Amino acid sequence: MNQLISLGYLDLGLAALLVLALIGLVARMQLGLSAQLLVAAVRTAVQLSLLGLILKAVFAGASIFTVAGMSLVMLVAAAMEILSRQKRKLHRRWGFSISIISLFISSFLITVFALLIIIRVEPWYTPQYAIPLLGMLLGNTMNGIALGMDRLVQTAWQQRMVIEQRLMLGQTAAEAIRDIRRDSMRAGMIPIINAMAAAGIVSLPGMMTGQILAGSSPQEAVNYQILIMFLITAGTGFGVVS
Repeated sequence: MNQLISLGYLDLGLAALLVLALIGLVARMQLGLSAQLLVAAVRTAVQLSLLGLILKAVFAGASIFTVAGMSLVMLVAAAMEILSRQKRKLHRRWGFSISIISLFISSFLITVFALLIIIRVEPWYTPQYAIPLLGMLLGNTMNGIALGMDRLVQTAWQQRMVIEQRLMLGQTAAEAIRDIRRDSMRAGMIPIINAMAAAGIVSLPGMMTGQILAGSSPQEAVNYQILIMFLITAGTGFGVVS
């Protein structure tokens, strides 16, 4: 396989010119998004650069404590992101507790399972495997949980009179919101189902693309991508249900 071609600051600058051209076009069309685009582009560059420095230090240490610390930070950040996406927010502590528990079940436990049982890397907390795997699971399960929670809270608020009537008729709380909960779980799981159905036909998944660019064989990249898709699907489903 060909060796990975390194990208320098000049190469990234050329790519940034495309974003600047888009910002200019958006400003000319008066869409009101030019400032947001610029801020988002700068944040992307700064945040990923900082992440690269942090990962370099974590990979060099390869300590279970540094990996656990970074995993905890990622978990908390994902839970906060879920809360920020809710149109009608739950009580902060209650919403955060639901988010963190759902993410722990759907992402952290599945990541540990994959490292110990499927990949069987030694040691199991090797940061080159643990951090990217947890990051991909958190990113995707976070979206599913956020969609499901938002649909649940919004619909429950809109149909609160119906729920109260069901409770007055003797139904339990679980029975009164059963159909709402079912619709919310569907809303959270549909995106990952669509992503699985389109993988390899409509879209080329990011991890597979990255591995091929890094010099891995296409079959090895495919195997890892299938593994990741199955883990993400299971994680999203468990997260939404929990």
